[in-house]
Amino acid sequence: MSNSMMQAMQLTGRNRMTMRTIPRPELFNDNDVMIKMTAVGVCGSDVHYYSNGRIGSQIVKYPFTVGHEGAGVIVRTGNAVTAVKVGDRVAIDPAMPCGVCDQCRCGRPHTCRKLTFLGCPDQAEGCLAEYLVMPQECCFKLTDGMSFERGALSEPLSIGLYAVKSAGDVRGKNIAILGSGPIGLSVMLAARARGANRIYMTDKLSQRLTLAHQGGADWIGNPDTVNIVKAIAEDEPLLLDVVFECCGEQDAVFQAVELLQPGGKLLLIGIPPTLDNWLMPVDTLRHKELTIQNVRRQNHCVQETLDLMDSGKINPDFMITHHFNFTETQAAFELVANYRDGVVKAMIHFSD
Repeated sequence: MSNSMMQAMQLTGRNRMTMRTIPRPELFNDNDVMIKMTAVGVCGSDVHYYSNGRIGSQIVKYPFTVGHEGAGVIVRTGNAVTAVKVGDRVAIDPAMPCGVCDQCRCGRPHTCRKLTFLGCPDQAEGCLAEYLVMPQECCFKLTDGMSFERGALSEPLSIGLYAVKSAGDVRGKNIAILGSGPIGLSVMLAARARGANRIYMTDKLSQRLTLAHQGGADWIGNPDTVNIVKAIAEDEPLLLDVVFECCGEQDAVFQAVELLQPGGKLLLIGIPPTLDNWLMPVDTLRHKELTIQNVRRQNHCVQETLDLMDSGKINPDFMITHHFNFTETQAAFELVANYRDGVVKAMIHFSD
């Protein structure tokens, strides 16, 4: 294969991936860098595109490369690049804001009017390819002791940290996290690092509940076998300060509203694979005067997340349950799509 080409694992239909030889991306701007990929985590949103061909209005046009949780090594830099250099090991922020719109100027680049995001249809091809070109601003250097896997995990972890920061000061507060997948576990780690008191976690998969308990949850429960609201209310008769909805399920939203004390806050993080609208119990919301906030990815939390891992305040290694070679990517997606073998986070590894 010539130096102008590379291998990419692309979606070529619903539930179908193909390794294809495509042109290697080029440095188009002076602040661009080229990254040789080393690790990519499989995210639930990637799997939605794999299984359903869409998330809401974002519809895949085949062939298409997904993947947005990545880390790698800088192999080329543009003329204006000063933040990183060739040979640097980096975590990748997959969001590329324009930097000039009203949202970017007011400190909200995650809701940029012209945002492009890795692995999103009609925005940018993803990072399940040997090489990737990104602006230098999207690259965060890894310290010598940090693994590429942790670099890839910094993407979901930064969402968890942003969600917890969006909840306000959680020190000493009792919270629930509904959904114990990678995002729920990321919220748990961030909440624990920022001083939350008791953390209640739910999931319908027993393996994920076990991991949540091992990772720091004080209480775990399966809504298929336990009345979640009743069980938690017995422990917390005044109910909870904050609830994070991390599974994208309508039932979880209803549970969250019941679990919150008056004046509490509900944060919606989970992405519903099929729902177009949430149903909300208006009477309860009004009488409790609850606050509802959506969480859109993350905002300026990548470096803080890396620092928390470096300091030992967050240890996310337990989240990685399965490892695959780049050529085995479809097997990884099948595993995650079907929740097989207790999978939480599958990690794709590139090799020379």
